[in-house]
Amino acid sequence: QVQLVESGGGLVQPGGSLRLSCAASGFTLDNYNIGWFRQAPGKGREGVSCVRRSAGSTYYADSVKGRFTISRDNAKNTVYLQMNSLKPEDTAVYYCAAGVTQAMCVASLLVDYWGQGTQVTVSS
Repeated sequence: QVQLVESGGGLVQPGGSLRLSCAASGFTLDNYNIGWFRQAPGKGREGVSCVRRSAGSTYYADSVKGRFTISRDNAKNTVYLQMNSLKPEDTAVYYCAAGVTQAMCVASLLVDYWGQGTQVTVSS
């Protein structure tokens, strides 16, 4: 059974940091493009960051470049999202996603598997 389980969300003050984890089971992560999407209240789901399976290249949305870092530990079948210098506008539910199509990094419709989501709230 394919499963993605996120952890690491929570409440943090502006300027703080969080690290999200996504543990995969039922399939091997390095055979898939793996990414993080987020959805704020009243907004659509947007691609935040992705690591592509072919060359391991990464993608970041302009809004998080220089602040977020995605990484993958194939031995643990886990992907991470290190989030630094957090802003109130980063508040959202963050979802881990996996897919075979490279374009899934920016297109939620192309995602094959989703995690259940973890809440990130940035507030003073």
